[in-house]
Amino acid sequence: MAESAKKVARQAEDRLDKVAQNVRERFDRITEGRFTDRIRNGRFADQVDHGVDQGRTEVRRREQGGSKQ
Repeated sequence: MAESAKKVARQAEDRLDKVAQNVRERFDRITEGRFTDRIRNGRFADQVDHGVDQGRTEVRRREQGGSKQ
């Protein structure tokens, strides 16, 4: 009876090790592609919204009394 209990305990431990490994792998996959990580790594750094920049420039010129262009 003690031998079978050891065998069951060993099998349960092996299964738990596999589950833990799967959880680690899935966690790594999920956190690897996070949107905020992409932003921090500069994925969108080269995509500039020129319209917003142009609008800000026009407002600045008007406030300083320059031309509207």
